Amino acid sequence: MDKINIKGLICFGNHGVLKEEQVLGQKFVINATLYLDTQAAAMSGNLEKTVNYAEICQRVKSFVEGNTFELIETLAEKIARDLLRTYTILKKVDIEVQKPWAPIGLPLDTVSVEITRERHTVYIALGSNMGDKKAYLDSAVAKLNALEDFKVITVSDYIETEPYGGVKQDNFLNGVLEGETLMSPMELLDALHEIESLEGRTRTIHWGPRTLDLDIIFYDDMAIDSKDLTVPHKEMHLRDFVLTPMNQIAPWFRHPVLNKTVENLLDELK
Repeated sequence: MDKINIKGLICFGNHGVLKEEQVLGQKFVINATLYLDTQAAAMSGNLEKTVNYAEICQRVKSFVEGNTFELIETLAEKIARDLLRTYTILKKVDIEVQKPWAPIGLPLDTVSVEITRERHTVYIALGSNMGDKKAYLDSAVAKLNALEDFKVITVSDYIETEPYGGVKQDNFLNGVLEGETLMSPMELLDALHEIESLEGRTRTIHWGPRTLDLDIIFYDDMAIDSKDLTVPHKEMHLRDFVLTPMNQIAPWFRHPVLNKTVENLLDELK
C-alpha cells in the first residue's frame, strides 16, 4: 500500500493532566503516515484521487489546538479517527504525538505515543424469530449503518430457517451483512449488544426465541478467543443459516483458522 508521510508538524495545544498544561499550553509535534492507493492520482494528475496533505496538516493542527485532552494517548486516538472518518480514501493511518516539553522534572528530548488505526472488514450474522422478523433485521441494518464508525457495504437476502438448539420455537429469519468499521472487536460487540437491547432482546433461555440476534462471524482475518468474544464464531462452519447467506455475498472469504473458503465450508456441510 502506498504511503504519504507528514513529519514534524508543530502545534501549540492545551493537553495534559496538570492544570497549568491545560491553561498555559505547550508545543506538540505530530507525525502521520497515511496509507492509500496513489496510482490513480499519479497516472491522471487528479488531486481528487488522492489526499491534499496541506489540507490534512491544517486539519490536524486545528484539531490539536482546538481541543483539550488529559492524555496524549487520547489525542492520538482522536486524530486518527478524525482522519479516517473524514477521508474515506485512507485505508490506515499511523499517528505519533510527541510532547517535547513534558513536565517531568528531568532532561529529555521528547515523550511520544504512536498508534496505528485502520478500517476493518467485518461480517455479522443477523437473526430474528419473534414478531415482525424482517422489520427487526432491517432495523438492525439501519442502526448499524447510522453508527459513526460503521458502514454497511452489502446485505444478503434473508432466508427462513428452522431453530437451532432443541428449544421449541418459531422459525428464524436469517441473513449476513458485510460492513466496514473503525471500531475494535470489543467496541463492535458492545454496539451490537446495545442494538439488540434497543430491539427488546433478552437472554433468559439459551438458544431460545429472540427479537434480534447479532453475531460477529469474521473480523478481518483475525482469530480472537477471549472470555467475552470468539471470532470466527466457533460454530459458524456447522450452521447452514450462516453459511448460505454468507456464501451469497462473500463465497471467497477464507476462514482464518480452518483455512477454507465459505463456499468450501458450505459444500462440506451439505
